[in-house]
Amino acid sequence: MAAANAYPGYQPVRSRWVSRVPEHWSLLRAKNFLREIDDRTKTGEETLLSMRQHRGLVPHNDVSVKRIPPENLIGYKKARPDELVLNRMQAGNAMFFRNRLSGLVSPDYAVFRLLRDDCPEYLGYLFRSWSIRGLFRSESKGLGTGTSGFLRLYSDRFAALEIPLPTRPEQDQIVAYLRAQDAHIARLIKAKRELIKLLTEQKQRIVVSFLTGRSLHSESLKASGNLWLGHVPSSWVVCRVKAQLFINEGGCWGDDPVGNTGTPVLRSTEQAMDGSWKVNKPAIRLLSHKEAEAKSLKCGDLVMTKSSGSERHIGKTSLVNAEIEALGCCFSNFMQRLRPKPTTSSKWIWFLLNSRLGRDQMAFGSNSTTGLGNLTRDVIGNVWFAMPPKVVQDELIEQLEIELKPIDSAIAQERDQIKLILEYRDRQIADVVTGQVDVRGWVPGPDDAVADDDLAVLGDDEESDTDGEEDNDQEN
Repeated sequence: MAAANAYPGYQPVRSRWVSRVPEHWSLLRAKNFLREIDDRTKTGEETLLSMRQHRGLVPHNDVSVKRIPPENLIGYKKARPDELVLNRMQAGNAMFFRNRLSGLVSPDYAVFRLLRDDCPEYLGYLFRSWSIRGLFRSESKGLGTGTSGFLRLYSDRFAALEIPLPTRPEQDQIVAYLRAQDAHIARLIKAKRELIKLLTEQKQRIVVSFLTGRSLHSESLKASGNLWLGHVPSSWVVCRVKAQLFINEGGCWGDDPVGNTGTPVLRSTEQAMDGSWKVNKPAIRLLSHKEAEAKSLKCGDLVMTKSSGSERHIGKTSLVNAEIEALGCCFSNFMQRLRPKPTTSSKWIWFLLNSRLGRDQMAFGSNSTTGLGNLTRDVIGNVWFAMPPKVVQDELIEQLEIELKPIDSAIAQERDQIKLILEYRDRQIADVVTGQVDVRGWVPGPDDAVADDDLAVLGDDEESDTDGEEDNDQEN
């Protein structure tokens, strides 16, 4: 049962982010109920925790292939269960979590211990709500604006902020209510993601049937001599990727200049999981004219992420379109540039490398037991594929895109619905934790059972898996 009643009485608040709170709630400065702790490890042997946008603090080794030796963690901050951890540079982007595990966090994070008998899970909900995030953003100082700026919520400014707090029993009731609502939302999202998975599998089968010519019922087949390909049309050529592409794996290193002069360099963060581009503000680096020319991206090139802190990003392959070329971008050292020869369609290779056929071969070639691993030029170049004449490639791609259009549309619709559901969840949390909605009379029903396995779905976000830690560590 959802609650939708307002409180009977309110008091005004001197904030444009929260205009009012229930009249019986307290307004306390953060320093009166939280104390910052700065306890550093001397050995680095503790578990390193990594902060994720939708999962909070989790063991680093569970979400990253990058292993950090203990000696490199000396001086990191210790964080204990039920303490709160703030990423100072991402306070306005909901990077403030209740900690559930003992471990280490970045020395640039702030760790807070509760001074009163407040509910840490309630504070986690509160500090990630839209309203309080707006307050944090307005109090952050530094260079730039938005998510691309270097804004920091300093401890003294956070300590002075007035925070609305109900009593502990009401905090517990709010947490119980929000967890129950989260369980309903998570089950709905899980069902939609399972549908997306089925649609994606159907799409993969269609793509592979086109890449191997099995969609052409009129042409006779021949044995390809390759276990990956099986039988292919008699007129097609069987070859490796390296025979049809120029592969350049040496991307750009360089120092960030002062100001905005330099060459824009695309990173894996500019690649969406579906291979499209999401360019907001590429890194700007000082490169010589010779290096910038050698590492430039032209329309028709393909760019693949060859290594990353997050294994799910490895192997993402994107087509360079006219818009990307117009930006004058180069590619980072953690990406490969693939430039097809004139006899090969860029889209034919793009479909291949993003297909199960291509990715399975790369995983096998990289000798990784968990996924694609590090994708070297040899691993990519040794992928086998079947190639019809260029004119046939173009015709098949046109037919394939027509056949995939309704599936892609259905996947996009489900993803849009998940986005709307999560936006609704954010709005609901903000209304409840700031007292705009009264849930004191809420009583859980038989469908309000909460299991941690259900709630885990809320952290399985396909588009925003990290807080940027990995890219900051690697692609500077």
